Amino acid sequence: MIIDYKRKQLNLKIVYYGPALSGKTTNLEYIHAHTSPDRRSNLVSLKTAEDRTLFFDFLQLELGRISGLVPIIQLYTVPGQTYYQASRKVVLKGADGIVFVADSARERALDNIVSWCDLHMHMREHQLHERTPVVIQLNKQDADGALGEEEMRSLLNAKDCPVVGAVAVNGRGVLETVKLICGETIRFIQTTAREKRQ
Repeated sequence: MIIDYKRKQLNLKIVYYGPALSGKTTNLEYIHAHTSPDRRSNLVSLKTAEDRTLFFDFLQLELGRISGLVPIIQLYTVPGQTYYQASRKVVLKGADGIVFVADSARERALDNIVSWCDLHMHMREHQLHERTPVVIQLNKQDADGALGEEEMRSLLNAKDCPVVGAVAVNGRGVLETVKLICGETIRFIQTTAREKRQ
């Protein structure tokens, strides 16, 4: 979180994390396309020759005021490929909220577990608050034999995280996910601010 007192802005960083090809970039592209141009910045996408996210996608959404400050939500994705671990770590630094985009296809279960463990390792390394909001998006719920919410919670040992089912390619669950993580993140920021004042 960065407060710009001059502009009266509260900049919040939300990172979309998950295994390669789980739908992180698809989420941001959908959000960008369905947000009024006067309420968002340009979407910046850096891609490799294989057309996969290399570093980050960046988007700002303006919401209502919080304590007189305008929250600017900055959305990022991280590269899911295992050989971009250093890039994932850099992008995750300073995150105020995280969306873990899980691939619901049954054959991707191990990829989800590895990415989830990787996320928590990087969170510890960056000393992110243990209560940093994490929302799990179960993407590709239209896949044959897709893993359900309880199965994914069990696989990831994530009993307390909110979960949203999604099919990002057609937008199902995408806006619900971003609204949920924004709300969770703002509540977290307000709660920690109150705790610091006490």
